[in-house]
Amino acid sequence: METLTAVVQDTTFRNEENGYTVIRVTVGRTVQTVVGIMPELSPGENVTFEGGWTEHPSYGKQFSAQKCAITPPTGKSAIEKYLGSGLIRGIGPATAKLIVKAFGEKALDILDEHPEKLCDISGIGKKRAEMIIESYTLQMGMRRVMVFLQNYGMSPNLAMKVAKYYGENTIELVRENPYRMVMDIEGVGFLTADRIALSMGMDPQSEFRIRAALFYLLNEAANGAGHTYLPRELLVSRAAATLHAEAEVVEQQISQALLQKMIIGFSLPDCDNALCLPAFYMAESEIALRLTRLMNARPYKRVSGLAKSIAAYEKQEQVRFSATQKKAISSAVEEGVLVITGGPGTGKTTIIRCILSLLKEDNDILLCAPTGRAAKRMSEATGEEAKTIHRLLEYGGDSGVFARSEDYPLECDCLIVDEMSMVDVTLMRGLMRAVLPGTRVILVGDADQLPSVGAGNVLKDVLQSDVVPSIRLTDIFRQDESSMIVLNAHKINHGEMPIFKTRDTDFFFERKTLQSEAAQAICQLLQKRLPKYLGFPKDQWRAEATRCIQVLSPAKKGDCGSLMLNQLLQNTLNPERDGLDSLVHGETEFRVGDKVIQTKNDYQIEFTRHTSFGEETGTGVFNGDVGYIQRVDPAEHVMTVCFDDDRFVVYQKQQLDALDLAYCLTVHKSQGSEFPVVVMPVVGGPPMLMARNLLYTALTRARRLVVLVGREEVVRQMVENDHVAKRYTTLAQRLIAASELTG
Repeated sequence: METLTAVVQDTTFRNEENGYTVIRVTVGRTVQTVVGIMPELSPGENVTFEGGWTEHPSYGKQFSAQKCAITPPTGKSAIEKYLGSGLIRGIGPATAKLIVKAFGEKALDILDEHPEKLCDISGIGKKRAEMIIESYTLQMGMRRVMVFLQNYGMSPNLAMKVAKYYGENTIELVRENPYRMVMDIEGVGFLTADRIALSMGMDPQSEFRIRAALFYLLNEAANGAGHTYLPRELLVSRAAATLHAEAEVVEQQISQALLQKMIIGFSLPDCDNALCLPAFYMAESEIALRLTRLMNARPYKRVSGLAKSIAAYEKQEQVRFSATQKKAISSAVEEGVLVITGGPGTGKTTIIRCILSLLKEDNDILLCAPTGRAAKRMSEATGEEAKTIHRLLEYGGDSGVFARSEDYPLECDCLIVDEMSMVDVTLMRGLMRAVLPGTRVILVGDADQLPSVGAGNVLKDVLQSDVVPSIRLTDIFRQDESSMIVLNAHKINHGEMPIFKTRDTDFFFERKTLQSEAAQAICQLLQKRLPKYLGFPKDQWRAEATRCIQVLSPAKKGDCGSLMLNQLLQNTLNPERDGLDSLVHGETEFRVGDKVIQTKNDYQIEFTRHTSFGEETGTGVFNGDVGYIQRVDPAEHVMTVCFDDDRFVVYQKQQLDALDLAYCLTVHKSQGSEFPVVVMPVVGGPPMLMARNLLYTALTRARRLVVLVGREEVVRQMVENDHVAKRYTTLAQRLIAASELTG
């Protein structure tokens, strides 16, 4: 490996997402180009790079750096350039000139050892000197940490996160045990920590290493596949494969982790030796206990005159409820907890409206749903305000805590939660903590849809336990009987092929053989055929198509995956043109007007919402929230997004990592949402994805029209593939145990 010692001149290019940088440096009297992943460098800094020379076909000779070591600049001009580069808060070019004039080549030594002498310089007051000292100390400490971590291949963003978490002790703590990062910091995976630890010479049989792998695998099982526990033999085999270790070594560390309660072990009827992280064990246990208390706090009470009230509502609203629907309404009024489940068109929303009508005169009622889109849809359907669960519980930003809990409960007599299939155990526990005993709780959702993205299988487990009163709606509500979307969704759910018609229907099939043909057909549908069919104004077809038509794909990859379709649809619906502001972040170009989706929870980001009572402020944008880019500032690398519930969020450069284009979403990402029109490619894919419940979920997202593009045999394969990936969860068993204990 070669070394190159140089002075930084300027930065030609920098990708903040992965730290890849192209800089110009001077080596003696020559100017050279250095490329590679490195911390942000300032003009005037002396840097020693390790790597090798390469020949780029377009840009010529370059030094490809794998590591870098930064040393302070020497010489008055270099020090002045360095101090005035904007690196240190409070020092601009003019102040840098004053400092160098006063202290000469010892300026940096003064800042390091006697920073109080800054006050001796005319023009620098005490407050400004304190600002400079604080910024300089922070920058130097952070720089050392960043270089240390990035020399081990950690990305700049992640290195910054680690440095902020551990503070001034970062290097010492990481050297002592790199694996602690896996358990302490979200985003640091086992492989990253393992690479650092092994390069430091840590023993591959170290207990730190094995326990970090166990924690990582259990956490990945929860976040990636929804499991709240794993059978011991499965965890052992996964850990042994990850660590390239013997099963006996893993078993020993599992036993130690159990003794130290880092892992919880228990038995189930279908698993003698289950292992899970304490957080998920406690979450499912607490949900079961609190649901049982809610049921017992309000035992079944028959309400006199209820049948007459339901009949009066039918007459007033000109609807007729089936016997099952009437039972659901009466149970909602008389039970402490009720689950209402059913497919599209079975009258769930109509039932909620009737329940609200019967209860709202004498009861305070709160409505909520897991996502902003679902809450907005609930508000539109009922005419009452509905909030996201996070907003209802007053999420506490970076503290990661709901303000609403048993000490500050929700003030209501009845709580109605929609789209329960999306609610994971962490969110459900937070909700149950905030509900006072005696409150009616009505849980509404479609148990046949895909389960929550997060850990657990709350709705299905509650139904499977047969402990919580529940009503399953099966009859199609009368006004939806003519809908082919509703009819086909139910046919698919029963394992039958949908009916494909070409005229006078809300369900179309476009036959295409190749994936590339299907992708082009989808673009043509959104560009010409559907805007014309749906009657969009000619001068607004792009905006209307973006907002009203949602493309859903089973997968991310491939010609018809969400990644490729997003690029094609962006260029179709919002092409690059003069006067359209845009910025490139990572591999994505964002343009004003683009539809985007938040891909992870950000509890700290601030938003403003304009209401009839004035401007409301708050924090938090959550995984799955969809919005539209309102403004882009390419110079500052900043953009403003308006989300569906009228939250305006200004994204700074480092926050843009959490945004993706949303012209095409995966079906999983579409849960809880509803769109006027859904277009979906059906061109094949992994059997685990191409399943009946995924196709059913996609269809039930559409209100007005569905267009499938692809091959009929793929639809048949999906309908016949009734495989539902097993989730290892315990809520059903815990509900049964809790009811037996209190019964």
